[in-house]
Amino acid sequence: MPIPAESFFLDPGHGGTLQQQIQELVADGILSGRFRPGDRLPSSRGLAERLGISRITVTLAYTELVSNGYLTAQGRSGYFIAKTAPQPPRFRPVAANGPQVDWSRALGRRFSEYPRLQRPADWRSYRYPFLYGQADASLFDHANWRQCALRALGQRDFAALTADYYDRDDPQLIDFITRHILPRRGIAVTSDEVLLTLGAQNALWMAAQILLTQRRTAAMENPCYPELREILDQTRCSRIQVDVDAGGLRVDALPEGVDVVFVTPSHHCPTNATMPLDRRQALLKRAAREGFVVVEDDYEFEISFRTAPSPALKSLDKAGAVVYIGSFSKSLFPGLRLGYLVGPEPFIREARALRALVLRHPPGHIQRTVAYFLSLGHYDAQIKRMGEAYARRRAAMAEAIAAHQLQPAAETFGGSSFWMRAPDAVDTSELAGRLRDKGVLIDPGAVFFAPEERNTSFYRLAYSSIPSDRIFEGIARVATAIGET
Repeated sequence: MPIPAESFFLDPGHGGTLQQQIQELVADGILSGRFRPGDRLPSSRGLAERLGISRITVTLAYTELVSNGYLTAQGRSGYFIAKTAPQPPRFRPVAANGPQVDWSRALGRRFSEYPRLQRPADWRSYRYPFLYGQADASLFDHANWRQCALRALGQRDFAALTADYYDRDDPQLIDFITRHILPRRGIAVTSDEVLLTLGAQNALWMAAQILLTQRRTAAMENPCYPELREILDQTRCSRIQVDVDAGGLRVDALPEGVDVVFVTPSHHCPTNATMPLDRRQALLKRAAREGFVVVEDDYEFEISFRTAPSPALKSLDKAGAVVYIGSFSKSLFPGLRLGYLVGPEPFIREARALRALVLRHPPGHIQRTVAYFLSLGHYDAQIKRMGEAYARRRAAMAEAIAAHQLQPAAETFGGSSFWMRAPDAVDTSELAGRLRDKGVLIDPGAVFFAPEERNTSFYRLAYSSIPSDRIFEGIARVATAIGET
């Protein structure tokens, strides 16, 4: 039975190529049961005319479907659904008769109720996105990344790509991290002291799961990375919040009796404060004397404009008290979700076992692609390019903030954002809603503080995802909206 060309429709919002879309349309028709073995497809000319595209595009799509066993080509007769094509399931979906489970009682934990930053999925469509943690794709070396990904897919690496590493990691990537990345932070370790994670947040979760129980106490910064507060809540540990100042975590304010201290000394989240060297040494002395563990999230250490990055806590650690967390998500792109834990071998042994239990290991293809991207020098070029672009954007942001008399909450010299304070009468959550209607996206600051504080005067302006030439007008809109409150 011939399949009419009128049954094919292109989706203008489809993310792939026209060829890929045609392949998906045919495959979907087969898997849904609408197209059956022996059905003849429209001619390449007829379908091309129907869709208003090139005939060669249709021909290439059909050829690819033939190679995958979906179609067969029969001389001049055309293309047909192959007998070897995947068959749709023989059972019919069972219609639900209504809710049979009381999910309000069945749910043991309610993770969806934690307060989180709310970002629109279509944030790229906003002209002034001052959102932290999002990347500007124009700054990324897509061509060389693609070449590294293709190399990782090559025959030489295919066995490594398809293998299950169980609880291990790609040795090429681990070798590069230990010999090139960590020494830049003054850290010298062996491969048994490094474990790959799915980003820094996954690393924080593993550290908390291993180090904390309901009988232990964790100290954290206030304000802080919001997800860390939720991660610590899951362990049911006692949680102590220590206010930060211009030097980050106040070591003298740490109470006695803590078991683990979570800290972001390079650039505190969200204020960007950098912990001075004497305070770092004081923290390590207390850790050695009192026996607590320090979990160091080396947050945005690469992004420092006026001075060289400060030494990592881990590099100063003589007692083996520091667990170090690094990430490629900020230096490459957020969607990569690849980071690493560095710690004493007993800790990494437990982290390796926990990771194997939950997710085995990060995808092998991603690991090998990153290994090539690093070893071929593309990573260093990427960091240099991003640093230069961020420096220009930071200068533009500082100029615009001063020109419109907005108030930074702290004087800092690194990171990819400004921590700001609005007048006391301004609720920055409400401000963010009004600005969104004007094409401006900001991060209101309440979520960074303990819920009981209800601090609504702060907000964050990031420049990682907005071009320099839009910054001044965007800041002007922020100032106008604050003035209208």
